[in-house]
Amino acid sequence: MSRSVELDLGLVVSGHGRHYIVETPEGRRLICHPRGKKSDAVVGDRVRWQSTGGDHEEGVIEHIEPRRNLLFRQDEWKTKSFAANLDGLLVWLAVDPAHSESQLARALIAAESAGIGATIVLNKTDLPEHATQRARLDAYVAMGYGLVEVSLKTDREASRARLLPLLQGRATLLLGPSGAGKSTLINALVPDAGAQVGEISQALNSGRHTTTTTQWYWLDREVGSALIDSPGFQEFGLRQVGAASLPACMPDLRAHAGGCRFYNCTHRHEPGCAVIAAVERGEISASRWRIYGELLDELARTRW
Repeated sequence: MSRSVELDLGLVVSGHGRHYIVETPEGRRLICHPRGKKSDAVVGDRVRWQSTGGDHEEGVIEHIEPRRNLLFRQDEWKTKSFAANLDGLLVWLAVDPAHSESQLARALIAAESAGIGATIVLNKTDLPEHATQRARLDAYVAMGYGLVEVSLKTDREASRARLLPLLQGRATLLLGPSGAGKSTLINALVPDAGAQVGEISQALNSGRHTTTTTQWYWLDREVGSALIDSPGFQEFGLRQVGAASLPACMPDLRAHAGGCRFYNCTHRHEPGCAVIAAVERGEISASRWRIYGELLDELARTRW
């Protein structure tokens, strides 16, 4: 392609296999395809594209603008990207079904590694098990993560009032397990969510293509408030982090790791380990210590 050709700027708001929905600065949405065989764009990417013309205008993505960040998970077999250029992460949990602390820890570690701030939300606080599930999050509050408690089913307006200030003027990824009420949140915060999805379905000719993995919803286009929904997941690999970097991505371990006797301390068995001492004093919870050990073993099998 000639460098003299002026390319249009767009925002990737949805992806369906090799078909992307790109939104122009004016709010128009169209299908774009990547140049070549690789499909590297993700929701939240700013891209440069060129029209291919025709009766139903489509385009080709020629270039992805530099990213501020990228949230993804990586296991032994593949890498799965969630979204790029995020201002924050909302980890959406519920009193019922009870969350997996290992999955919560992994999501937060991925966010720390990518330099993305995270807030935890606990939904369904009207249920009897609220106190028990809230107590499981005490360690995360103690290490500095924000926690918002809501009950979308019984008090939607109060829940909206607690959440909206966190999203104002920001692109926020919504991440959490199935059944926690993410769809209820989308419907509560995005009155025209169905219309936004409908635009995409229409552009893709009634959904002939693979279902999207991530979806961008505008809360307030003028100020840049957006909520990015992602599907539930069963596994969250962290091979992008590496074993040696793991303590730095866990705030409770990071707070003590600098006090260890040995610079290359693994915080598992070494004498003079400040992290082990903190565990013994109860400053690092037993469950977090267990998760660290499991992750360290998992990552050490890859590289140190």
